[in-house]
Amino acid sequence: MTTYFGAIADDFTGATDLAGLLARSGVEVSLRIGVPDRPPADPAPIEIIALKCRTAPVDEAIKETRAALDWLRDAGAKRFFWKYCSTFDSTPRGNIGPVAEALMKALKTDQTIYCPAFPENGRSIFMGNLFVGEQPLAESPMKDHPLTPMRDSNLMRLLEPQVTLAVGLTNRHTVAKGPQALRDSLAKLKDSGVAHVVVDAVANDDLFVIADACQDLTLLTGGSAVAMPLPRLWLNQGLVKRRDVEGEHRFEDGPAIVLSGSCSAMTNRQVAAFLGQGGRPSLKLDPLELAEKGAGPALEWLSHQDLSKTPILYATAAPDAVRAAQERLGTDRAGALVETALASCAAAARDLGIRRFVVAGGETSGAVTKSLGVTRLDIGSEIAPGVPWCFARSGNHDVAITLKSGNFGNEDFFAMALEVLDA
Repeated sequence: MTTYFGAIADDFTGATDLAGLLARSGVEVSLRIGVPDRPPADPAPIEIIALKCRTAPVDEAIKETRAALDWLRDAGAKRFFWKYCSTFDSTPRGNIGPVAEALMKALKTDQTIYCPAFPENGRSIFMGNLFVGEQPLAESPMKDHPLTPMRDSNLMRLLEPQVTLAVGLTNRHTVAKGPQALRDSLAKLKDSGVAHVVVDAVANDDLFVIADACQDLTLLTGGSAVAMPLPRLWLNQGLVKRRDVEGEHRFEDGPAIVLSGSCSAMTNRQVAAFLGQGGRPSLKLDPLELAEKGAGPALEWLSHQDLSKTPILYATAAPDAVRAAQERLGTDRAGALVETALASCAAAARDLGIRRFVVAGGETSGAVTKSLGVTRLDIGSEIAPGVPWCFARSGNHDVAITLKSGNFGNEDFFAMALEVLDA
């Protein structure tokens, strides 16, 4: 078996988000954590490589994604996808645009699209402007993101400083006319020298139009949802096959833990809802205390808890508290202290018998999976759109883990995740 579609995700929650949506098709999806050390021996038709490069220095992000591209090409991939967040999380320098241009150069292609829309989760693009629910991106809680505050809603303006080639738009009026109209628009833009095309999408029907029109492009970029229709198109053409038998995902009996590093508005509500159920052992991590005392007190606390009650450790906080910690410690250090502490607690929890991990936040997910020594994830059922349960080996144990992007899921997500797994 060889790979047909190879995707590179800029964080771990984004990778599982993409994997969950693609797995809906019944085609086998393999998710690798980081670029594998060895050449592909057992590639799946759809291979996804999860990186932790969303906020890495630009040169480092390009180097990592180029290594991932090389591995995917060795696996046989013919089509490629650069996956980033549905809220276009980035800075004026990148990393969305610089990585896209580096991949385009490596693949010798002169045009790609940008479509972070995810209508099922309230992300839509109209006239090039990204909306979160009914709010423009720059008026949504993303304006206060601790690492990538989004202060502009217009994707062309966000993208232009990040790239060297021309940026353009194909708007919803064209998409609504169908795949051929979109193909014609892209061809016209290419003739005028436009390499980077933002494409509007406000509903799932738009995603199917975009996938149909763009399925033959060597490189696509976007959020996970725009890739969701692709496997069905390839199945109809005989380019990929459904897995013959649905695999049975195994994980050992054992209690669960919630580890939350995200400070998004939705995760704040999810933590509050979980704590409101009562009886949950809980510990809030303060970056200032972590700077002084390290993770030792948290590890000591965890060792004395009744794990059957699903403890929660969280650094989730309101924007003002996050800014205060960043002003004292610096943005990078404040985040790193939290990630390191939660990662240490994850490994300790596994050694104490925890076998189910609910993790919130992209950076946290990267740190936790690394601490657990996870290198490959099998994709299970979705808990919420774009958030599946995954299954892996960790420390000679079979564990279940879900990696939730900060703003995904409803307020009762943590409890719902455990119910889905037990069903």
